[in-house]
Amino acid sequence: MEKQTVDREQAFREVLAMIRRTALVHYCYAKTLVEEFGEEKGRELILKAIRSYGEEVGKGVRETARAKGLEPLPENYQEDLPSLGWEIERVVVDGEPRARVHVCHLANVWKELGAPELGRLYCCVDQAKYEAYNPDLVCVHERNLLDGDPFCELVVRSKGPENRER
Repeated sequence: MEKQTVDREQAFREVLAMIRRTALVHYCYAKTLVEEFGEEKGRELILKAIRSYGEEVGKGVRETARAKGLEPLPENYQEDLPSLGWEIERVVVDGEPRARVHVCHLANVWKELGAPELGRLYCCVDQAKYEAYNPDLVCVHERNLLDGDPFCELVVRSKGPENRER
């Protein structure tokens, strides 16, 4: 079979199509769970599924780091998102390294569907994946586009006593 290549623009369109599909499948199963089980139980089940998904992602990232001989430290976390789908800006706020996402294509779909609150439950994947990567870490969404903020801003911190009140 002959090897085929695509240019960056085509690859980006392909990644966006999969991001859209991911957003739609989350919306459809989340909406179904809430309709079938009611708001409280539906949200509980959605979060349970998202947590399980995040744990699988985090375990995979941890195993990748270990295979490279790296400890599961924040600086060794190998990004698990495609570089073509998210432009992640690295910033330092109050001495902490943070990641900012100014455009989230998942969030755009959930806003189009009029369901930012259901979409926002998906974002809990970040907490689960970092905790599975290293149980001593916590990921915090300081800002989130689906909460009305101008961008998403995530920070990964140690669960140590110095961060308990932050």
